[in-house]
Amino acid sequence: MYQTNRKYITQEMKMSDLIFDNPSILLLMEHFGLDFIVHEKTVLQLCEQNKINAKVFISFANMYNGFNAAEVEDFSKTDITDIILYLRNSHNYYEDEKYPEIRNYIQELYLKNNSAEIKLIDKFFDEYFEEVKEHLSYENRIAFPYFNELLHNEDSEKNGKQKHDFSVKDYSEHHTDIESKLTDLKELLLKHVPVQNDRMLRRKIIVSLFELEYDLNIHSIIEETILIPLIGNLEKSL
Repeated sequence: MYQTNRKYITQEMKMSDLIFDNPSILLLMEHFGLDFIVHEKTVLQLCEQNKINAKVFISFANMYNGFNAAEVEDFSKTDITDIILYLRNSHNYYEDEKYPEIRNYIQELYLKNNSAEIKLIDKFFDEYFEEVKEHLSYENRIAFPYFNELLHNEDSEKNGKQKHDFSVKDYSEHHTDIESKLTDLKELLLKHVPVQNDRMLRRKIIVSLFELEYDLNIHSIIEETILIPLIGNLEKSL
């Protein structure tokens, strides 16, 4: 959301320059578990130091800079571990930080504008948040462990049966669009719900919704166009 300079990222570029150009890169780094103190390191140096696949990091970083996702053919099964690391950490950001932040803003808005419209938004967001938590929990508890076991070939074939009655097809069918309802919320706040003398609070909610939607869109693209095809290929090979 804070992107100011649409620059295609390559491995020899300095991380500090990229962050100054687009502060959203900090969020990308956080999803990979990277320290923000980058000194004069290049992208490649930072990735090598932290044992992160530079190809994966650069592909995702360019998505944050507004470029299309890389083709699944550019990735291999060895990249799955880093992709899952990114996705797991992004779940923590959504569930522990961004959703509570928006929830608190909405509750504050309701306290200052005790109206039926704000109460409706409050209820809408609570229901939406429950749906999101179910989605993230499903991935953390069922899908990602299965992907990791598949990657390390830990299906219990020695016991004469597979460990999971599960496949990437199940995951793909369960995969829901958790970002579209954010558009409905923005529509309500921008076009329909009257708020008295609370422009600052409304602006905070809307900006937070845009930030969340921005990251969720990238998250979904990575799952649908990269991770799911990679896991499908891995299942076929086994």
